[in-house]
Amino acid sequence: ERLHGEGFRMIGFDREGGSHPPREAEGVCVDLTSDQDVEGAFERIRYAYEGRIASVVHLAAYYDFSGEPSPLYDEITVRGTARLLSALRAFDVEQFIFSSTMLVHAPCEPGERLNEEWPLDPKWDYPRSKVATEELIRRERGLIRAVSLRIAGVYDDECHSIPLANQIQRIFERKLTSKVFPGDTSRGQAFVHLKDVVEAIGKTVEHRHQLGPDETFLIGEPDTLSYDDLQRAFGRLIHGEDWETQSIPKAVAKAGAWLEDQVPGEEPFIKPWMIDLADDHYALDIGRARSVLGWEPQRSLRDTLPRMVSALKADPLQFYKENKLEAPSWLEQNVVSKK
Repeated sequence: ERLHGEGFRMIGFDREGGSHPPREAEGVCVDLTSDQDVEGAFERIRYAYEGRIASVVHLAAYYDFSGEPSPLYDEITVRGTARLLSALRAFDVEQFIFSSTMLVHAPCEPGERLNEEWPLDPKWDYPRSKVATEELIRRERGLIRAVSLRIAGVYDDECHSIPLANQIQRIFERKLTSKVFPGDTSRGQAFVHLKDVVEAIGKTVEHRHQLGPDETFLIGEPDTLSYDDLQRAFGRLIHGEDWETQSIPKAVAKAGAWLEDQVPGEEPFIKPWMIDLADDHYALDIGRARSVLGWEPQRSLRDTLPRMVSALKADPLQFYKENKLEAPSWLEQNVVSKK
């Protein structure tokens, strides 16, 4: 919708049965793991729109919080991108935008801000696959101008952020795990509203003729809330309490996470591998996006937290459904009894 208003003709690639584009775009079903599918999709593009493409906005990737190795990181994120680039050689393409992540970088210390030149040190398979794909794009882009947007954690007014939704759930249900944290609670990670990400993509497309052949931008909010900030805010908004959180040793947390994973029932969100990353801190210097793209966020996580909790309180079961959370039996029974 954002780009259609600028006069572009829009084509959306998505898996069959996926959330296809709105009426402003033509939807084309494609499986990035299939050479035949990708080739067929681009045959459709050439037939309907000839051979010139202003920008390819590549958002597809594999993402998994289990911490388990998966061949899909390579098959979808890395090799899927290679299939796209191979097919695009037959077109006149002005720009290729790749959605990467700030997590490709090494974390910083509180008081520091990382920029695009900050050292790379991806800690788990998801950011590692993004680094591998960024390198592949540099090798295989040919004459196409490439841009990597290293994006912070994305959320919207209904949350739709896996870590934030699970943090809200723990506090809403008053779980024991909502009162402890295996690290320094003064540390945190940058976030960015979905609408601001859309605007960053729009600005990147609009500036495609002014950008260099290989560009990188960090996209996120400069205000990084600590874990303690989030805990206290959620506690006040949900229960009217100033939520106190105790730091616990990582060894204790790992043992607890392992035991919780063995208990039948709902699969716990917190996995032992996450505990080693609890102290990682990500605060962003977005000066380059400001100066080159003219972009900076117009929303903030701090100001959006009340809207998230309002959505939770207005319809808890719908909030759980929207954020793919498993509702406790007492919540479902409470809704039935009110009906």
